Amino acid sequence: MTALEPARAETQDKAGKERTPRRPARHGRIHAARVALTAWLGRPLASFHLVLAICGLLVVLGLVMVLSASSVISQQQSYSPYTVFGKQVVFVLVGLVLFWIGLRMPLRKIRSWSPTALWVSLLMLVLVLIPGIGTQVNGTRSWFQFGPVGFQPVEVAKVALALWGAHILVVKRGLLHQYRHLLVPVVPVALVMFALIMLQPDLGGTITLGVVLIALLWFAGAQMRLFVALAGGAVAGALILALNADYRLLRVLAFLNPEEAPDSANYQAAQALYALADGGLFGKGLGQGPSKYFYLPNVHNDFIFALVGEELGFLGCALVLGLFALLAVVGMRIATRNIDPWIRMVAATLTVWLVAQAAINIGYVVGLLPVTGITLPLISAGGTSVVITLLVFGILANCARHEPESVAALRSQGPGRFGRLMRLPAPDPYQPPAKRRPARTPARPRGPGGSGSARRQHPRRSRGGTR
Repeated sequence: MTALEPARAETQDKAGKERTPRRPARHGRIHAARVALTAWLGRPLASFHLVLAICGLLVVLGLVMVLSASSVISQQQSYSPYTVFGKQVVFVLVGLVLFWIGLRMPLRKIRSWSPTALWVSLLMLVLVLIPGIGTQVNGTRSWFQFGPVGFQPVEVAKVALALWGAHILVVKRGLLHQYRHLLVPVVPVALVMFALIMLQPDLGGTITLGVVLIALLWFAGAQMRLFVALAGGAVAGALILALNADYRLLRVLAFLNPEEAPDSANYQAAQALYALADGGLFGKGLGQGPSKYFYLPNVHNDFIFALVGEELGFLGCALVLGLFALLAVVGMRIATRNIDPWIRMVAATLTVWLVAQAAINIGYVVGLLPVTGITLPLISAGGTSVVITLLVFGILANCARHEPESVAALRSQGPGRFGRLMRLPAPDPYQPPAKRRPARTPARPRGPGGSGSARRQHPRRSRGGTR
C-alpha cells in the first residue's frame, strides 16, 4: 500500500459524503414533532383530554373577552365595571357543575332519561308563551325570569331533541329505509318544537334547533330528498319570521342590498366590519378596543367576535376559529371511534350543533350571513347558553371516555389523576343488544299411546310412502 492510497481513500470518503443529500435540521424537527403528535393521539384518552383542553380554553377566552366587552356598559348601569362579568362567572360556575354531572352520569342513564327531558322541554316551551309566566325581552317571549336571572327553555329543547332523537333513530335503525319509520316520531315532534319557538318568535333558536334535526337525520342515513324538503320548509319558516317583524325584514334586506339599506338596519353589521378592520394582524391590545364605547351595540353578546378581532387582531380570530375547527375534528373522532350507535350519533350531533352555531355567529359578524342573534358558544355573554353549552361539553367528554380503548385503559389502569379528582366512575363496556330468538312453535298434542301416531306427525308419509 503506497502513501498515496490513504489520501485517495480519504478524498473518496469526502466526495461520497458531499454527494449524499443532508436533511435540514428543520425537517428533522418537523418529522420528530409529527411522530410525537401521532403517538400522543394514539393514546387511549387523547380525545377526552382534547375536549377538556378546548372547553377550558374557550371558557377562559370567553371570560376575558366578556370582561373587556362589558366593562363600559356595566359601569353605566351600576357604577361598577364588573357587573356583567360577575354574572358571567356565576353562570360559568353553574355550567361547570352541569359539566361534571354530564361527565360523571352513566350514558345509559342519560339515554333512559331522554324521553322525560323531551316532555319537560315541550312543557316549558308551552309555558313560556303564557303571559304572566314567560317574560318578553327584545320583542320575543322566550324567557323565564327568576328575579335577576333569566332562563331560555329553547336551549334545553336542543339537548333533549339531540338525545331523544338519537335514541329513537337507533332503536328503529333496522327500519329507517322506510319513510314512515324514519320520520315518525322524530320529525313531528321537532315540527311541534319549531312551531312553539316561532310563536315566541325566536329566529336564532329555530335555526339552531333545525341544525340539530338535520344532523340527526344525516347521521341516521336519511335520503337526500328529505333534506331538500326540509330546506324548503326552513326557507318558508325564515320568510314567515322575517315578515312577522319589521326589524327582521330590514336585516334581511340590508344583507341582500347593503348599499340601499337604511343606516339603522345595517348599523351593527357595518360597525362589526369596522372593528375587524381596525384590529389588523395583532389588534389594538386587550381592553383597548373602542367599539365597546357604544359604537357597536350588543358587543358582549352577539358581536363579541368583532371585539376579538379588534383587540386581539387576526391572530385572536384565528385562535377562535382554530379551537372550533379542532372541536369539529375531535367530535367526529369520538363518533367514529365509538362502537355504541347511540353514542356515535349523539357525539356527532352535538359536535355539529356547537360548530354550526359558531359558524353562523362568525358568519354574520363578518358579513357572510344576515344577522340572526345567535351567540358564540362559551365566548358570548349569556346565562342559559353558557350553562347548556358546558353541559353539552360534559356529555361529549363522557362519550370520549366510552371509546373502546379508553374503557379498557380506565378499567385496567384506574381512573388516573383527573378521574380521581373528579370522582369519575369507570365507564361500562359496550354490550351489543341481544338478538331476539324466534318463537318456538308449541308442541303438538301426543296421541293416547304417548308418542303420537305416525299419521298425525307425518300425514303425507302415511299416505304414500316417501316423497
